[in-house]
Amino acid sequence: MTQRVAIICGGRSSEHEISCISAAGVLSAIDRNAYEPILIGISKSGKWFHLPEDHPLSISSGVLPTIPDTGIAVALGVDGFSAGGKNLNIEIAFPVLHGPYGEDGTIQGLLEIADIPYVGSGVLASAVAMDKSFAKPIFASQGIKVVPGFVVREREWQKGAATIQKAADQLGYPIFVKPARGGSSRGTTKVKSAAEFATALAEAFKFDTKALVEQEIRGAEIECAVLEIDGAPKASLVGQIKIAAKYEFYNFEAKYLDGATTIELPAQIDQRVSDEIRTKAVDAFISLGCSGLARVDFFLTPNNEVIINELNTMPGFTATSVFPKMWGATGVGYTDVITHLL
Repeated sequence: MTQRVAIICGGRSSEHEISCISAAGVLSAIDRNAYEPILIGISKSGKWFHLPEDHPLSISSGVLPTIPDTGIAVALGVDGFSAGGKNLNIEIAFPVLHGPYGEDGTIQGLLEIADIPYVGSGVLASAVAMDKSFAKPIFASQGIKVVPGFVVREREWQKGAATIQKAADQLGYPIFVKPARGGSSRGTTKVKSAAEFATALAEAFKFDTKALVEQEIRGAEIECAVLEIDGAPKASLVGQIKIAAKYEFYNFEAKYLDGATTIELPAQIDQRVSDEIRTKAVDAFISLGCSGLARVDFFLTPNNEVIINELNTMPGFTATSVFPKMWGATGVGYTDVITHLL
């Protein structure tokens, strides 16, 4: 007998379109002998809809998919999800949502109140992982080296720009400015001089009222996927992100829009360093209290220093996304990854 699974995608965050693409991947690979997927889309305005399974969720001619603002409305009450006056009888939720209003503990809290089991980390771990300014000191407390930098709140910048500018100057250029709570590199800018700093902060503040200012770390971008298998977090083989030379860093366009990024699996690094990264990925997962899955991103300097960048509690989830690819290389197929999570 199959279980009915709500695949929830879209959402109000800047990663709305990437969430749709991830949901398409889950729909394509879920084990239909065990699960019956029910597609629920959240529009950019926050409206929930029960969508047909063939709703377009892939990039078409360079156009990213979205959830429309019309359709069969979905409600969530004490009896669970309903649409068109009928109970959808959802038994498990898979919120394939990236960024705020989805990956940040908000929908997790809603599902907790509704008593619906769901894939992924709980309220606190989701919220802390989403806000890098909170996650970084937790990682550091576990002996995992973090990128040097500081936090800027929008109101602080408005009142004391000169002091903050001086702090940025002291980090030394180039630096990176990014929203504290964001993803897919949206709102992230590489700043090469003091003259560019204010513009970069303005861009970050479009996505969050709090920004991170960090030193540039020169080295390889290394990623490791963590998956709970039978209740224990396991680390995948590690991969190295390779970016086309025309991109200065791993930004949104490089990640999603023109195939400019590849991943080398396994990463061609010393086995001792690879093992260290896998251990630290699990340590980071446990330190935040994560559940289910996470992708942990690191920098590896030329002298083999391992520095954590961030942990994503709901990483990109298409068949060609880094998370499933790393587990595929480790011997766990895409369908099996989904089954483990559910």
